[in-house]
Amino acid sequence: MEKVILITGASSGIGEETAKLFQAKNWKVAATMRLPENALDLQKIVDIECFKLDVTDPDSIRSAIADTLEKFGRIDVVVNNAGYGLLGAFETASDEQIRRQYETNVFGLMNVCREILPYFREQKRGMIVNISSVGGRMTFPVSSLYNSTKWAVEGFSESLHYELEQFNIRVKIIEPGPIKTDFYGRSMDVSRREGLSDYDQFVDRVLKNMGEAGQTAPDGRVVAETIYDAVTDGTKRLRYGVNTKGILPMRKLLPDPLFFALIRKVIVK
Repeated sequence: MEKVILITGASSGIGEETAKLFQAKNWKVAATMRLPENALDLQKIVDIECFKLDVTDPDSIRSAIADTLEKFGRIDVVVNNAGYGLLGAFETASDEQIRRQYETNVFGLMNVCREILPYFREQKRGMIVNISSVGGRMTFPVSSLYNSTKWAVEGFSESLHYELEQFNIRVKIIEPGPIKTDFYGRSMDVSRREGLSDYDQFVDRVLKNMGEAGQTAPDGRVVAETIYDAVTDGTKRLRYGVNTKGILPMRKLLPDPLFFALIRKVIVK
C-alpha cells in the first residue's frame, strides 16, 4: 500500500530534498509551503502535490491537511521542517524578531502537531518527525535565540513521545550539524540595533566562520536520507544526528571549560 508524507517548509533545502527522495521511494508527497506557486520544480514531479501551509496560521494547517487527505486519502508521516535561524547578539534583537523566531520554530511546529494528532489517534498510527539541530543539544555564539527554540523542540518532542506511544504514534527528532542550505542565506535573519555597534565585530567574525563551515558541508540530501531512515527503520529510536562529527558525545564527555574553549577556537577564532 502506498504511503503518504506531509512536509512543511518544502520550498527549498532540506524540505525540498526530502520531498524528492520520498517520491523516488514511491511515496505520495504533500509538499507544503507558504507560496506553493513558486515551487515550479516540485510541481512537475508526479506524486508530489504542493499545498499552501503557513505554520503560524492554524487555518492554513487545517486546510493543507484536508487537501492532502482529499488528494491522497491518508497521511502516514508529518515532517516538521519549516523554520529559520535568527542569529546575532541577543541584546540587538527586537521584540518582533524574537516573537517571529518562536512563532515559527516552536509554536508553528506545535500547531502542526496539534492539528494532525486527532487524525493520527483516530487511525491508531502515525509518525511525527521534528527537525531540530545539533544546536538543540548544545549552543553556539550569536545563536542564543535560535538555540533556545531548538532546545524547546527537543524537550517538547522527547516528552511528547511518551504521550503518543499508547496510540502507536511515533516521534522522531532529526539533529543536523552543518548543512549546506539556505540557512546562511534567505532563511537567516541577523539582528542589528541602530546605535548599538559594540557586538558587531564579534558577530561578523562568528557569522563568517559559520558561513564558511556551511559552504563546505554536505547538502540537504544527507538530511533527507536520514529522515527516510528514521521513518522506515521500524524502531522506536528517538534521535538521529546528521553530520555531527562526534560533537555531541564530546559535549557529554568534556567538562564545560574545555568544551567552551573548543567552540571558541573553532567558531570565534
